[in-house]
Amino acid sequence: MVKDSYFRLQFIVFALVAAAYTNMYLVQPVLPIMQTEFSADMVTISFTTSFVILGMALSNLPAGLFADKLPIQPIILTGGILVAVAGLICAITENLWILIGARFIQGIFTPPLTACLAAYLAKTLPPSRINIVLGSYVSATVFGGMSSRLLGGWIHTAFHWRYAFVAASLFTLITTAIAVRSLPKASRRTEQQHDSTGFLQLLKRWELVRLFICTAGVYAIFSSIFNYLPYRLGEPSFALSTEITTMLYLVYIVGIFIGPIAGRINNRFGTGNVLIAGSFIMGGALAIILLPSVTTFIIGLLGICTGFFTIHATAVGSLNRKLSSGQGRANALYVLFYYISGWMGITISGFAYKQGGWSALVYLCMAILIIPLCAGIGERKSNNA
Repeated sequence: MVKDSYFRLQFIVFALVAAAYTNMYLVQPVLPIMQTEFSADMVTISFTTSFVILGMALSNLPAGLFADKLPIQPIILTGGILVAVAGLICAITENLWILIGARFIQGIFTPPLTACLAAYLAKTLPPSRINIVLGSYVSATVFGGMSSRLLGGWIHTAFHWRYAFVAASLFTLITTAIAVRSLPKASRRTEQQHDSTGFLQLLKRWELVRLFICTAGVYAIFSSIFNYLPYRLGEPSFALSTEITTMLYLVYIVGIFIGPIAGRINNRFGTGNVLIAGSFIMGGALAIILLPSVTTFIIGLLGICTGFFTIHATAVGSLNRKLSSGQGRANALYVLFYYISGWMGITISGFAYKQGGWSALVYLCMAILIIPLCAGIGERKSNNA
């Protein structure tokens, strides 16, 4: 490929992944509004987010297997159409459980646009270009996640939250068509490559499982805080509007810059030390968001994003450095742990909030922080040994 071809590929990857992630968190800023509209309780309405994450977790491993056996174009075409159609169903249905089911379908067919694309890139690009193009992929996940929240909140204030699903579906269809038309086909030799490293072999390696569990813990915290953020900011001590609450999701942009920085810090200080430091940053930030002040709340959210993306980037980098084979399956397991924990975190923290309020949710998150902290200690001992 010439330089212009790589630039076009980066653009296609960024657009498609951003579109996929734009569908994920559309409802988060308007969960209290949807709760009233559907006459549901807090835990049930949270399923409109958590079931997307659950669907992604369940389909990630099968999608990885399809990516090893089929060309990328039909995989992306199928995923893009079904994600978009499910989004349009969300826009028109008046039944909450149909909406939740459609969101689950969106989760099921998101990995063909994300994990399968990443596997395709890893197999087809030369080593000198993989990190560059995958850098666009990682930035797109952050951009899409932030755009998803902003789109849902901003469109609701101007029209209605349902129009956000229409906009995201159109974005998905357009980027899917561009990707199917423009992505170069993998060579026959690349499609025939086979890696015999199995999932069970990887799960028997504690140094890998430790990193899976580490990121699972911090994502459970991260997803819980940002899912129930609108409820906290709608309480009398804040009483912020949907527009202002939506603006606070801009703190998510921290993730675009943290990844490369975390990689350099990790190279200098070691994985264990960075995981421990990230855990302490998140712990301090969680303490701050207990205070009933908008300023301190924003500082706390910035701290949570900083700690989360530091741990996430460090863990995934360390994981891939430990591997000489089975990279595709190892990363599929990483994503499986990641999204299962997000679904569990949102669900369990919803019960905590319902029973004990915001402070109960935050204390639960503080307890979960023991997981990445112990992982960091384990990594440091392993490196010293």
